[in-house]
Amino acid sequence: MNTQDDKAAIAAVMAEMNTAWARNDADAYGALFTQDATYVTFVGTCYSGRADIVACHRTLFAKFLKNTNLASEITGIRFYGPDTALVTARGDTYKGATAPKSSKLSKVQTCAFVREADGQWRVAAFHNTQRKPLMEAISFKTAPGTIPAAQK
Repeated sequence: MNTQDDKAAIAAVMAEMNTAWARNDADAYGALFTQDATYVTFVGTCYSGRADIVACHRTLFAKFLKNTNLASEITGIRFYGPDTALVTARGDTYKGATAPKSSKLSKVQTCAFVREADGQWRVAAFHNTQRKPLMEAISFKTAPGTIPAAQK
């Protein structure tokens, strides 16, 4: 059903997100999303549609995120039919030439990908959550049943 080529194409979109971000290119970044995509930031702001995503990133790249890079690491890809995939990843922004190590990436992302009529995979929904390692450690210590199976 879904092939390694599909996984590679999705990984290429994630890599292009990093490339467009490094150029502070809001238009190229937004082109990786569907026209009706939703985008939830780690502070909880929800943007609706590609135009909204582009406009907010244009401002962010001019201000708070100017000259930053985006690091990401895909942690899982699951397909739900031939044209739909759910991607989990870790990510973070950084300045300078050296990306943070995987264990230091402070955000967790969930992306719904769809293959559109033109054959291209694009992000239909993006949700970014800030990791709280100290709170996570406290939870795991005081309630070991909250530790995800993959981390046991």
